[in-house]
Amino acid sequence: MKISIDWLKEYIDFDKSAEEIDHILTMGGLEVEGIEKFEPIEGGLAGLVIGEVVECGKHPGADKLSLTKVDVGGEELLPIVCGAPNVAAGQKVVVATVGTMLYPSEGEAFKIKKGKIRGEVSMGMICAEDEIGLGASHDGIMVLDTDVANGTPAADYFDLDTTDVVEIGLTPNRVDAASHYGVARDLKVLLEKEIKFPSTEAFKVANTNRTIAVEVENTEACPRYTGLTISGLTVAPSPEWLQNRLKSIGLAPINNVVDATNYIMHGLGQPLHAFDADEVKGDKIVVKLANEGEKFVTLDEEERTLAAADLMICNAEEPMCIAGVFGGLHSGVSDKTTSIFLESAYFSPDFVRKTSQRHGIKTDSSFRFERGTDPNLPAEALKVAALLIQEVAGGEVSSEVVDTNSERVADFVVNVKYKHIDRLIGKEIPKEEVHRILEGLEMTFLSDSEEEFTISVPPYRVDVQREADIIEEILRIIGFNSVELSEDLHSDFLAHFPKKDKEVLQAKVTEMLAGAGMNEIMTNSLTTHTYAEAVESLNSEKNVEILNILSADLDVMRQTLLFSALEVVNHNVNRRQTNLKMFEFGKIYRKEENGYEEDAKLSLVMTGDVTEESWRAASKPSTFHDLQKYTNFIFQKLNILDIDQDSLEDDRFAYGLSLSKKGKHIGVIGKVAPKVAKVVGVKQEVFYAELDWSVMLDLYSADYVFTEIPKYPAVRRDLSLVMSSSTKFAQVKELAMKTERKLLKDVNVFDVYEGEHLEEGKKSYSVSFILQDTQKTLNDKAIDKVMKRLMSSFERELNILIRK
Repeated sequence: MKISIDWLKEYIDFDKSAEEIDHILTMGGLEVEGIEKFEPIEGGLAGLVIGEVVECGKHPGADKLSLTKVDVGGEELLPIVCGAPNVAAGQKVVVATVGTMLYPSEGEAFKIKKGKIRGEVSMGMICAEDEIGLGASHDGIMVLDTDVANGTPAADYFDLDTTDVVEIGLTPNRVDAASHYGVARDLKVLLEKEIKFPSTEAFKVANTNRTIAVEVENTEACPRYTGLTISGLTVAPSPEWLQNRLKSIGLAPINNVVDATNYIMHGLGQPLHAFDADEVKGDKIVVKLANEGEKFVTLDEEERTLAAADLMICNAEEPMCIAGVFGGLHSGVSDKTTSIFLESAYFSPDFVRKTSQRHGIKTDSSFRFERGTDPNLPAEALKVAALLIQEVAGGEVSSEVVDTNSERVADFVVNVKYKHIDRLIGKEIPKEEVHRILEGLEMTFLSDSEEEFTISVPPYRVDVQREADIIEEILRIIGFNSVELSEDLHSDFLAHFPKKDKEVLQAKVTEMLAGAGMNEIMTNSLTTHTYAEAVESLNSEKNVEILNILSADLDVMRQTLLFSALEVVNHNVNRRQTNLKMFEFGKIYRKEENGYEEDAKLSLVMTGDVTEESWRAASKPSTFHDLQKYTNFIFQKLNILDIDQDSLEDDRFAYGLSLSKKGKHIGVIGKVAPKVAKVVGVKQEVFYAELDWSVMLDLYSADYVFTEIPKYPAVRRDLSLVMSSSTKFAQVKELAMKTERKLLKDVNVFDVYEGEHLEEGKKSYSVSFILQDTQKTLNDKAIDKVMKRLMSSFERELNILIRK
């Protein structure tokens, strides 16, 4: 939110610089994120000075050019060639000196350079108003009626409304500071200065010739509605000062009436709306809920379908405005408007927030209403706005002020103990200081004793309703930096630290994967419903649908991390980054019969080359086993051993494995099916693993078993096994380890062959077996006995042929 320093001074007097205000507000809890300078004229007329034409004569080489000598306050007169027909000696003019950047009303900016024009030296430029952005006329140079000293900066002469603007990172709870007056309230106590609310003494009702009745049908949605009519006004561009005020905070001026309402909203924090009184059919305003399915065209010319919970401002026949959110196309102020009905209301934050989200409309008004505006401000703000509109657009108030609920909304009442202030802040705060701060924040002491006090809090402070909130207000005003750290600072914990800290474990796995060359990605949990429809393994009926979608491509919560990873792959491949190794910790969501469920997942993805080409070796494409190496690293890190592997039946994958342990499904790993990859536009091979992080945390064990390194050597024996193509190595290894539990330490396949010299449907594995006895050296007899038992088991259990 942008705050103009000069605008702020309308409500509180101070002589601090923008940098000082930055520090004061930030220390007081309103963090300033940046400072910028607003210049109503681009460039701020820098380099332009007031000069006097001392000599003027015809150019010897051009009839339409003049040779002038201009006094700009320097030691020498500047020779300037001028093409304006109205230039003459004795004139006071605006001069752009050499090096000045000019920003014309139309066209590109340009720099003034020393040069020759038709053979004559020219060291500057005498300017027309359009050449320096002050107007549109190019009939001739600007001739000033002034006696200011030559060399006076043009910015000083024209008194540009230049101001510093601070941008505040407003937190959701501080809607009370969403205006210049709201910020001034904080400065009141921080600077110990008084603030000024705009006077309404000049407000008067001229007549009641244009009375418009108001009826509020739903007082829960609209607890208070005020309004009045102004007749005989003229809609036109706003005066320069008002336009500059709005421009300084990033708003585009529209017309004097609309600009006045925006000025009050950003000045005092009260949103207003002006209706063309001639469009208020039946001379009646009705505040009521919409009919379900009713159509309404808003100011942006978009037809919207209303819900029964949308609060509408209607005339006697039809809706005119979505209350607190957005105006209608046909009821707003136009160039032909001569009378307006001016609205100032307090709408329920819940109703405005839900309507705003339902229709995807975010406006300055809805921003304030949905967080909670001051329910006691509408009538006073209405009068301030009426006076301003009369000032800039003319007209007269032609109705009494309509107020459907003039009863003041009660303050919040909070009881506070002094000892709690000292305990929570960490230092003793004098009672006099407590009183100064809270009274400066416009709170009122109802009772006070040695131990405690009762205080009332204005209803615009929707974030201050508890004792802790009061104490926080005291702390932010005295400043966190004013609380000294004690030498024996320590913390107490009532709970034991968990043995399984999921954040610590996630950090360890992240560090390991990153160290192994993978990049972490973070993707959006929102995705498109078409992904679940593209694969049979996902059920589109289990999609968690978003009610108020921001985009048609982000209408459901994801059921898998796969498509999020493929989108990242596609994004990088399209930018010629084809070799990728990535991982992500994320959540997936689905709808079940008993409600919604979400699961934490860890995904890994590889594509392209696992090693890039170099002078030492050729590039090597990624394979299934390259990705499996990373999943094995993870299991080892978490001490999850003896993973069961089964063939994967999942149409997301061309082939792969399903991983489990003790009956718990851990995840899947495999090559992504080409047709699935193409859904996202990926054409190259992609290998993907999706692991259930919650299950892995359950299986994690911090208890490691260490054994002494054996003294006796291990022995390797190899076998060539011919088996059915459907037999998996995991079956071979499992059977081998089951057959010889004591001496067999490892089984590894080092070659696979399928093709000629083998029957159709057969394959050959070359397998190594590592044998070791921890108590003695193995002899040939013991080794042969183990190998015979293994071969017998392979032949009997798996119908494997042993090639000898």
